[in-house]
Amino acid sequence: MSNSSSISHFLLLALADTRQLQLLHFCLLLAISLAALLGNGLIISAVACGHHLHTPMFFFLLNLALSDLGSICSTVPKAMHNSLWDTRTISYAGCAAQLFFFVFFISAEFYLLTIMCYDRYVSICKPLHYGTLLGSRSCAHMAAAAWASAFLNALMLTANTFSLPLCHGNALGQFFCEIPKIVKLSCSKSHLRELGLIVVSACFSLCCFVFTVFSYVQIFRAVLRIPSEQGQHKAFSTCLPHLAGLSLFISTALFAHLKPSSISSPSLDLALSVLYSVVPPALNPLIYSLRNQELKAAVWTLMTGCFRKQ
Repeated sequence: MSNSSSISHFLLLALADTRQLQLLHFCLLLAISLAALLGNGLIISAVACGHHLHTPMFFFLLNLALSDLGSICSTVPKAMHNSLWDTRTISYAGCAAQLFFFVFFISAEFYLLTIMCYDRYVSICKPLHYGTLLGSRSCAHMAAAAWASAFLNALMLTANTFSLPLCHGNALGQFFCEIPKIVKLSCSKSHLRELGLIVVSACFSLCCFVFTVFSYVQIFRAVLRIPSEQGQHKAFSTCLPHLAGLSLFISTALFAHLKPSSISSPSLDLALSVLYSVVPPALNPLIYSLRNQELKAAVWTLMTGCFRKQ
């Protein structure tokens, strides 16, 4: 038995048992992280450098790319290090920092996806008021509110999680530091306070989810009233990338945390945690650029310009 004051490090879940599989997982994580860095980096550079992309939709997409980079950089490097050097340890302070940054960037991503839904709603349902409702100052305020809310959420959850007395060992059963895994190590009834904060955070997330569903109901009703089939297709094409990215993020996260305990297993938990924490940041650049001709053209111009300079 031990308590939190005597814990100097935690043991993370090993991605594989054999050395060959560990190296394979290292290579896969390296490929995914490089894809995420390249894709999100190109989006950030293209939007920042392309003056014709200085619109609310691309401004929020730039912020989303920043949150994707942050979320994947908060978990993957340590997992790659552990796989490469055949270790499982992470320091107490390192675990707290990893948890804070992961919650911060994941929360920011969800709030930004909600704001992007509002952008699509105003664009399709209230096009005449688009410039008024989504001016540059309004967009800056909404983005700042998303990042500030994410920071406060991460700060409260991290501070309360690591204030719990821990006496059930230091093995987390996850490849990165996650709140539910740390709470399981608690031996005090004070963990109810942590669960209360999680419930409050979940209720706020639920409100964002309900707002998103309501917005898309209004969007689809407005699109179906468009008389021309070409107009409907154009309106749907602006919503599909956001809807796909949001669905990927929410579905994997919900299933990972709300799945029945009867089907739970270490390998399944590991696969699901990778799906919601690693895969979306790598796929989002592809999802948002696949059907957006303006963004593809800007990225192509940026890449060809860099090659010409070389």
